[in-house]
Amino acid sequence: MEQIVLQRVVPAVFADRPDARTSEVWGCEVTLRRGEYCLFEAESGAGKSSLCAFLYGLRGDYAGRILFDGAESRTLLPAAWEGLRRRSLSCLFQDLRLFGELTVKENLALKNDLTGFRRPEEIDRLLDAAGLAPKRDEPVARLSLGQQQRVAFVRCLCQPFDFLLLDEPVSHLDAANGETLASLVVEEARRQGAGVLVTSVGNRLPLPYHKIYRL
Repeated sequence: MEQIVLQRVVPAVFADRPDARTSEVWGCEVTLRRGEYCLFEAESGAGKSSLCAFLYGLRGDYAGRILFDGAESRTLLPAAWEGLRRRSLSCLFQDLRLFGELTVKENLALKNDLTGFRRPEEIDRLLDAAGLAPKRDEPVARLSLGQQQRVAFVRCLCQPFDFLLLDEPVSHLDAANGETLASLVVEEARRQGAGVLVTSVGNRLPLPYHKIYRL
């Protein structure tokens, strides 16, 4: 996938809100291109997680259209969405969506077994880089929120993608860990020629953004 176009997309809940008209995304035409890094900044409640859910096809409660290389997302069949989520779109959810009773290694295996994208030694390298190597056999429920966020981040990298969606990826991290994740994002995005779409409520993932939008 080379580009995603948002054509006058407005969440249904914002339909009668005047402040949505000041957004640089809602109600506008926005083109997101593969290879570009884009940041979407907003206060809490402005629709950051909604944007990610719309792009990932989890919600359709919006006006307007979202186009993937010209194809309207609402018209895609389940098999097409499966292919997009396996090969083109990877998402770090704000609520992480990990399985607390499973270990770090088992959570990552759930994704990697579906995609076959990473060799075991590559996953070990990512865990080392994210400072999670000592925790690989720990149940995720025993980890801190910051550690869990890093596990979910590594899981995002266990598949190919044209666009990486990161919903407040450093909300539970200190500056040093944020820098570490940013370097991994840049490395992998360059390797895959991917675009990176990041939301932030103020604490930015430190990337060389091509565009910054006020949501």
